[in-house]
Amino acid sequence: MPSRALLIDAGWRVAVLGGGVAAAGLLLMPLAGFGWRAPAGALAGYGLIAALVLFGLAGHAPHRRFGLANAVTLTRAAGMALLIGILAEGVALAPAARWLIAMGGTAALLLDGVDGWAARKTGLSSSFGARFDMEVDALFVLVLSALVWRAGQAGGWVLTAGLMRYIFVLAGQLWPALAAPLPPSFRRKAICVIEIAVLLAALAPLLGPEAAARLCLAGLALLGYSFLADVVGLAAAARRRAPAVTT
Repeated sequence: MPSRALLIDAGWRVAVLGGGVAAAGLLLMPLAGFGWRAPAGALAGYGLIAALVLFGLAGHAPHRRFGLANAVTLTRAAGMALLIGILAEGVALAPAARWLIAMGGTAALLLDGVDGWAARKTGLSSSFGARFDMEVDALFVLVLSALVWRAGQAGGWVLTAGLMRYIFVLAGQLWPALAAPLPPSFRRKAICVIEIAVLLAALAPLLGPEAAARLCLAGLALLGYSFLADVVGLAAAARRRAPAVTT
């Protein structure tokens, strides 16, 4: 169980950012002409993220502070919640809105390089922090792929990029070898960053639908290669662990 000090430290940060998401969602109504679905969707998305964060805090033990790194990741997660709110509104995205999302997403992508450094610098690295960062990246890819599809920049197949992580997790439930811990990988992190950058570029109005679709297809192929490499590696590791059969 996480310590009381850790729960308090994480709790107030979650609450403050929740207030920020609520305020930003309400601002979207007059500024972007959105209805109630945008703030409701943003709060629902953030509420789920917050619940998972608090539920998984035991993995951050024995640290008693939430830490700067996790605070940065939580801030990125709050941004994802706002994008969920935009998706929930269900309206066509104007070019100005797409530029705004692309620029905000680029800022979130740059922040992705801060949390790992901050965790090492402050000595607050943990399995919780690593998992939190990975899941926020996966959510980012899913939400961006949905926005690219909503903007008409690629067909529904682009959602495969966002769903790939969750398909991999489901496959691990059916084939336990895929549920084994993955070793750290620069290839995995680099391809994730490239995929996010590809989706942000496809979302921006600078590219037409044909060019954006081709770019997304290339990104999807690269992401598929990364997941295939992990599947092959985990399967090989499972074979090495299996006891030899004697006759």
